Amino acid sequence: MPTLLTRLARAAGYVPARPDPAAGLDRKGAALAGPQVALYGGGRASWTARDATALARAGYGRNAVVHRAVRLVADSAASVPLVPSGAGGDALAALLARPNPREDGTRLLETLYARLLLGGNAYLEQVSLDGTPRALFGLRPERVRPVPGPDGWPVAYLYGDGARARRYEQAGPVPPILHLALFNPEDDLAGLAPIEAAATALDIHNAAGAWNKALLDNAARPSGALVFGGQAHLSEAQFDRLKGELEANYQGAANAGRPLLLEGGLDWKPLALSPREMDFVEAKHAAAREIALAFGVPPLLLGLPGDNTHANYAEANRAFYRQTLIPLVRRTAESLAHWLGPAFGEAALEPDLDRIEALAAERESLWRRVGAADFLSAAEKREAVGYGPGA
Repeated sequence: MPTLLTRLARAAGYVPARPDPAAGLDRKGAALAGPQVALYGGGRASWTARDATALARAGYGRNAVVHRAVRLVADSAASVPLVPSGAGGDALAALLARPNPREDGTRLLETLYARLLLGGNAYLEQVSLDGTPRALFGLRPERVRPVPGPDGWPVAYLYGDGARARRYEQAGPVPPILHLALFNPEDDLAGLAPIEAAATALDIHNAAGAWNKALLDNAARPSGALVFGGQAHLSEAQFDRLKGELEANYQGAANAGRPLLLEGGLDWKPLALSPREMDFVEAKHAAAREIALAFGVPPLLLGLPGDNTHANYAEANRAFYRQTLIPLVRRTAESLAHWLGPAFGEAALEPDLDRIEALAAERESLWRRVGAADFLSAAEKREAVGYGPGA
């Protein structure tokens, strides 16, 4: 008669090895004496594919921390006002305010920043009329392929799939495509996305959530085995009845907390670590903090556990603008002005720090110190606070 472990192995799809009398089994595979123990080693970890589409799907589409971090950076950066300067600054600002008939400037910049964070690359197409850019459109980065020239830098871009791809030659005073890329130490043409640097933490966070859901569906109990220590063996009918009772009465969230009644030499042996032994909650929090770190978002702003006080929140908000948003907005504004500048003449764009509420305390302190400096002239004071010389 097959033992309980042998039956469990067969039910799970495993084929038992040939009986070995030297190992304490008789010719029929029945145990001669003592309990049976099966040892299993850990397998390899399963990682999300390191490509922009898979990471965006696993991160932005399925992970609340990544989704909120990307939305927070993209929305906040797009809302930072830009101040034009130079002869063509006003025309450039007008184009950015209404880049195309389908969306306004804020929506276009939100998409631009989100694609930078999720893929490391973002592309804009400009449509000109009589040599002057009249519209700007965002392109899907996964559909853009650079065409390197003799020097290795792109001379054209292909946009689309296969034979239907459209070719954009990078020629003329204003090239049709602007490529924005985050720094990548291993590639001169493609950028490295923050989500790729946080891919390990992302997989840990997603796996922890999936494991927690499976644990709750299984009555919040870790995996285990029923060990039969009696001298006799379970019959086929006894084994089927035991298996059916376990599935019907002790599995699922509706049966959480129901005690397991054991008799006839049965004993329960846990085969997995409990949530407390795994330090489950802290593992999720650590992974979430790593994700926030990669995106440059203070964990406090994402609602992660920490020093949640008003003073700490205000300081975290200022650090978020100073260390993440303003550098990102300034680099993007400089790239846009450099790209479109030849069509509008001398033009520049700068983030308007005076209109950022989170930095109001810093600006007030600067104005007070500069205003009290009697050794500076009015023009020098204006320059010190970031304004032009004035009339």
